[in-house]
Amino acid sequence: MTVDETTRTVTPARAAAELELKREEFRLAVRMGLIRTTPLPDRDEAVRDRGGGRERVPERRPVERAELDRLKAAPDFPDGLRERVRAVGAGEAAGLLSITPDRFARLARTGHLSPVRFYLNRYRSVIWLYVAAEVTAFGEEHPALLGGRLPAEVREREAAGEDLRARNWRSRHLALLLRGTGDPWVRAAAVASLLDPVQVAEVVDDPYERGHLDRLRPPPPPGFPVSGAAYEVAERLVRADDPDEILWHRVSLALALDEARAVCQAPHPGERPRPAAPAAPAATQPEVVPVPVSDAGVVRPSDVAPVGGPVRRPAVRARARRGAPPPGRAAARAPGARRPGLLDRLRRSLPGRTGGGGGWGERRDWG
Repeated sequence: MTVDETTRTVTPARAAAELELKREEFRLAVRMGLIRTTPLPDRDEAVRDRGGGRERVPERRPVERAELDRLKAAPDFPDGLRERVRAVGAGEAAGLLSITPDRFARLARTGHLSPVRFYLNRYRSVIWLYVAAEVTAFGEEHPALLGGRLPAEVREREAAGEDLRARNWRSRHLALLLRGTGDPWVRAAAVASLLDPVQVAEVVDDPYERGHLDRLRPPPPPGFPVSGAAYEVAERLVRADDPDEILWHRVSLALALDEARAVCQAPHPGERPRPAAPAAPAATQPEVVPVPVSDAGVVRPSDVAPVGGPVRRPAVRARARRGAPPPGRAAARAPGARRPGLLDRLRRSLPGRTGGGGGWGERRDWG
């Protein structure tokens, strides 16, 4: 669809074309905060179906025309913007630093460089990607690490088998997710996405809150496999595995939940009225208010109004009949006589149609 230059906002696809960015480069630029997007009306983020739930996709937010003008007015546009979001592998990153790939891998494993993306190749090996501009900046700030013998601390950590690439990626991924939203429940869901479901259940006792967090779970990172053994490998990469990292995210989730609950409570499913019992004789039948029950037929304590508190009124109330039919009326009906139809019953239920002056309003025996 053609977008007029005077339009206030443009679609992400049009914005990427005008900024001369590829699809993945545009996504990364949005997550890194280099391109400011506009929330959609009445929603913080666009959503799309994902299995049994919904997933939020911040890259689908439109971009204001003023933001495009700001980016295109930069003196180094478009090469400067493209360079700031260019992701490179370990081999190319080592070339930018003029060091061997083995030395670069040793620096990355010991946490000196943080990956920005990953994907799995055909052999299910994890390929880490780094921002080229950050790699160049690292070389300028730490020239001593690029040549000669590595410091003893780095060698000891490497000998102990330390590999912080996945942990640094998770930390960076979480920061990008939190930067893209101000909704406290979405922020809590972003933290929960880095924990195993068992860990989340230990922190979040309320099953309704856990379900709400699962519905708000952020989408998988770009390049995430959808099934098979590769999916299992990638799934392990997005879960915290170090004890102190798990503890950190558990505390962060508890604090995020406190902030979210202070704003609003997690939505609970609607109440379903109890099925009506067989009709009792009208003369002795009182007005009945059904008690909400769960699907298993168990009364939930949360549905019982506390003493002195407001009374919860169900959506549907069984209405008592206004009176019993006159004695002998039903028995006096002639054999084979037609039962009153629905229209007659509706007419008799109208106000003022219960008197005994003759006509269709006189009879009240609905049979």
